[in-house]
Amino acid sequence: MPRYDDAALGAALASFVDPSADETLEALGAVEQATVDDGRARVRLRFGFPVGGYAHELQPLLAAHLAAQGIALPLELELVADIAAHAVQRQLKPLATVHNVIAVASGKGGVGKSTVAANLALAWAAQGARVGILDADIYGPSQPLMLGLAGERPEIGAGKRIHALSAHGIVAMSIGFLIDADQPMVWRGPMVTQALTQLLNDTLWGQLDYLVVDMPPGTGDIQLTLAQRVPVAGAIIVTTPQHIAVADARKGLRMFEKVSVPVLGIIENMSLHVCSNCGHAEPIFGAGGGDEMAREYGVALLGRLPLDARIREEADGGRPSVVAAPDSPRAAAYFTMARRTAAALARRTRHVSGAFPDIIVEDT
Repeated sequence: MPRYDDAALGAALASFVDPSADETLEALGAVEQATVDDGRARVRLRFGFPVGGYAHELQPLLAAHLAAQGIALPLELELVADIAAHAVQRQLKPLATVHNVIAVASGKGGVGKSTVAANLALAWAAQGARVGILDADIYGPSQPLMLGLAGERPEIGAGKRIHALSAHGIVAMSIGFLIDADQPMVWRGPMVTQALTQLLNDTLWGQLDYLVVDMPPGTGDIQLTLAQRVPVAGAIIVTTPQHIAVADARKGLRMFEKVSVPVLGIIENMSLHVCSNCGHAEPIFGAGGGDEMAREYGVALLGRLPLDARIREEADGGRPSVVAAPDSPRAAAYFTMARRTAAALARRTRHVSGAFPDIIVEDT
């Protein structure tokens, strides 16, 4: 019977390509323990993204990889999450209690950005992270309805700080919690940006690993100002496959480039229409737009999400797919997208306090 040792196990693990990060475990520095003990391979991996439920997916892949490398041992796998804070725009300071602010944006409306943002936040929470969501679409807030919080009002604490509302394991804030549902926001751009910065800074978020910001659609003055004022660790661009949507998504990507916010990747929503009766899938909005844009700008395609009537029904009912049907194929697409997004952020350089020193000019 072959004899295995820790060194051989570690060497075999090093070449395994993690499917979420798309890098080897060696490149990720993920192997924390690799020992052969009592005829079993005991492995502990540390990742910079949420790992809840990931071992079930990773175990058979890793066991097959080890067997192909000549190590045919029962595998005991332990995963640990280490979610770090990452750098934001140079002129801004990170929020005190929020590790990472992630902007979810689109070049145009109607691409399902808010649905993606809600399911992203809920998927991260289900995977073990502490998560909040800020509805930054002042003119058309939709998160109160999607999270089942329509009509709710937040408590105001000391110093006029606002207590975020809770739903499905995440905390949330929206202008929709502070106004009547049918009240139009007839505000000019400066009023909108001031309202958003107040919602961001005056909300008691608690300790969060991720704060998802559901940005308003478009790339005008409001969106650019928000991108300059909110300390963002990374941005996600949501598009549909058709060329006109991708053309507008390019503008959103370039907007973040202008303000030095790294784009973590692109999410292609409504990639395939899934018939609710027979399950037939068809690309009614075309195909390949997200792939083409990802290649053009050298960013990752983080996921392809289906166009399924049940996704709309579940969001309208206040229980997005990740919560309403966590074991369904449509929810699985969101879980995969969420983990790939968090892995893309984890590959960035961690924020080091004081890395960007203040420059003080004194009169002499």
